[in-house]
Amino acid sequence: MKSSLRPLAVLLSGLALTAFGADAAANWESQCAKCHGADGKGDTKMGRKLGIADLTDAKVQAKFTDEQAVKSMKEGVKDKDGKLSMKPIEGLSEAEMKALVPVVRAFARK
Repeated sequence: MKSSLRPLAVLLSGLALTAFGADAAANWESQCAKCHGADGKGDTKMGRKLGIADLTDAKVQAKFTDEQAVKSMKEGVKDKDGKLSMKPIEGLSEAEMKALVPVVRAFARK
């Protein structure tokens, strides 16, 4: 009996991860892509204005930890002069912000 439930559990967990990943992709599009671009290169009008780093560059990705990425989303980012260059993301939970990290990391693998 237990072995017949195992495939169902695997299927349901896979569906949950797919839905979670879809939510993260939707959050990227709604919260981040305006500046960072859909592809993470920062080649948008706002991205160029702010000098946003290219997230497809492995060297750029190596400069921050996953925890620092989440902190940046929660608190925003200030430039060297202390001016806010990235505002904090509003309306997302910490779990949703953490789910964005693999989206960011995937840009360097494309």
